[in-house]
Amino acid sequence: MNARFFAAQRITAFVLALAVVVHLTTIIYAVRGGLTAADILARTHGNVGFALFYGVFVVAVAIHAPIGLRNVVREWSTWHGRTLDTTLAFFALLLLILGLRAVLAVFGS
Repeated sequence: MNARFFAAQRITAFVLALAVVVHLTTIIYAVRGGLTAADILARTHGNVGFALFYGVFVVAVAIHAPIGLRNVVREWSTWHGRTLDTTLAFFALLLLILGLRAVLAVFGS
């Protein structure tokens, strides 16, 4: 199981590195271009590319963050085993639900 977590975290780290670069570049472009929040929402509304990109971003975060948190908790505390894994699985699900909800809200605004 740890090997799978290791692989999943490394793969999602790669996805997140690319996504963060694209995200920050987009923010810089928008700010320098003088776009308002309304302009940005108008561009994202109904934009399938936007929804897919940020959907992948959210899924990568929902996988990556709980695995990293699991490693930190296991290293710095005595909390191990099924309760830790179950708690972090719920945390991953919460991240996924809230993130996809935000993407859908901006996509369909």
